[in-house]
Amino acid sequence: MKARIVDLRYRMKSVIEALDRGEPVTVSYRGREKARLLPVVLTQASRKPSSDPAFGLWKGRQDLADVPGHVRRLRNSRLHDL
Repeated sequence: MKARIVDLRYRMKSVIEALDRGEPVTVSYRGREKARLLPVVLTQASRKPSSDPAFGLWKGRQDLADVPGHVRRLRNSRLHDL
């Protein structure tokens, strides 16, 4: 599909539908091609949890069981430092 900048503004739903169908979208501005949008292809490998060692770093922390309370304590400590 070919789309102009104005199409991205007023007909974005059509552009998204083209991407859903697997079509690349070429974007032009003043008659010149500026970008190409490609659909994201999700594979089984991309759906697995990250193997990055930082992923799940805070898993099991007891002080974060109550997240709103934890944030409140952090904010209160900052207010008292002023």
